[in-house]
Amino acid sequence: MSDFLHNLAFGIYPYIAVAIFLLGSLVRFEREQYSWRSGSSQLLRARQLRIGSNCFHIGILFLMFGHTVGLLTPHEVYGLFITAPQKQMMAIISGGAAGVLCFLGLSLLLHRRLFDSRIRKTSAVADIAILAMLWVQLVLGLLTLPFSLAHSDGHVMMQLSHWAQHIVTFRLDAASYLQGVDWVFKAHILLGITLFVAFPFSRLVHIWSAPLGYVFRPYQLVRRRNRGTRAA
Repeated sequence: MSDFLHNLAFGIYPYIAVAIFLLGSLVRFEREQYSWRSGSSQLLRARQLRIGSNCFHIGILFLMFGHTVGLLTPHEVYGLFITAPQKQMMAIISGGAAGVLCFLGLSLLLHRRLFDSRIRKTSAVADIAILAMLWVQLVLGLLTLPFSLAHSDGHVMMQLSHWAQHIVTFRLDAASYLQGVDWVFKAHILLGITLFVAFPFSRLVHIWSAPLGYVFRPYQLVRRRNRGTRAA
């Protein structure tokens, strides 16, 4: 029974979560476009939001990039430059710093939602729930650091990488790589997968609308108006 639940959680559940993540986002965009927003409360308390939001977004973007590259890059690629223990130590230091920054920012954002009466009244249950889930996920991520230091040879990191790479390449033995891994890694992964399920039903959908094209926009040519020209 335990083997079945393990395979269900780490071999099948990721695909169910991704399907809900993609299809749910599409359905929400098609049917509830007016709810497709970040739901900012900046007008109610700007200073704490600005600090918390900046820390959170800088930290989470670094963590997302680091997790994606770190887990999905084959060992044969980075092994040409650094060893697995060196890569793990680099991930612990950089990921730990980004995690602390993100944790502090998210704690400020969650504090605003819970303890400012005006913001609390304008917050949906889903707003608070998704912030709480992210907060717990960050706590679990930070708790993995001492466990990672205890496995300084990098073998656990390799197991996690093999699991992620086997998931994205649709290989059926992915869950087997998490056998024997410490509970905190499994909890961190399981809650991370669950966040994909919650994504379409939360304010996180605004990530899809990130203005990435703004960075690559063409220059806007602005001509100075001739002072001698009179308005018609």
